[in-house]
Amino acid sequence: MIVVLSPAKNLDETPVKLALATSLPALERESGQLVDKLKGLGSAKLSVLMGISPKLAALNHERYQRWHAAVRKPAAFLFDGEAYRGLGALSLDRDDLRFAQRHLRLLSGLYGVLRPLDLIAPHRLEMGTKLAMGRGIKDLYAFWGGRIAQELDNAMAGSGTRVLVNLASEEYFRSVQQAPLHARVITPIFKEQTPKGLRMVAVYAKHQRGAMARWIIRRRILEPDAIQQYEQDGYRYEPGGSTGTEWLFVR
Repeated sequence: MIVVLSPAKNLDETPVKLALATSLPALERESGQLVDKLKGLGSAKLSVLMGISPKLAALNHERYQRWHAAVRKPAAFLFDGEAYRGLGALSLDRDDLRFAQRHLRLLSGLYGVLRPLDLIAPHRLEMGTKLAMGRGIKDLYAFWGGRIAQELDNAMAGSGTRVLVNLASEEYFRSVQQAPLHARVITPIFKEQTPKGLRMVAVYAKHQRGAMARWIIRRRILEPDAIQQYEQDGYRYEPGGSTGTEWLFVR
């Protein structure tokens, strides 16, 4: 079973000491092509392209200029935000991280797909960015094409199962759907019980995606049906509102 999670906009660049072997991104050559394109864009163009402030655009312009000399950090420790606060990678032990390295994948606009211990440089490039790469490639979905799905297929082959637990956002999971995925895909949905009925609250849902990934890692879960036992932070599986592909968890 493979679990996929998408990154946040924020980065935690605090140095990390890790007593485990790190790895290199599988699609690093393609990442280099994107970096070469981004290096040619000035701060003003990056600001418009990414919809970010001039200050943040200047920071990322500098990052891309010194890309090859950048200090790299394991992906699970570089990304920050609600999902990654739920994951809590820094408090996972060595055995947890070994399991995660085999069964968790992180989707990335710049790197395509990452293992938790893949070394990456600080950057900003959301999957929905309309970065034209020529030859009819108008955005990152077209650029990555079927590469991400192929890497996930490879990961599932290595894990011994053909089940993918989708804990990524819609924006990022669209990159997986650019090519056929030879797997059973299960997407957990997190909603709140309110006086007006069930409602998804984005910040809570994001946190639970990371928290569920952590729960799966800590318990070494390999069979998808076991996920229905998830009861963290007051959420419970709701069979009546679930389908074969979308599993509802309600608080």
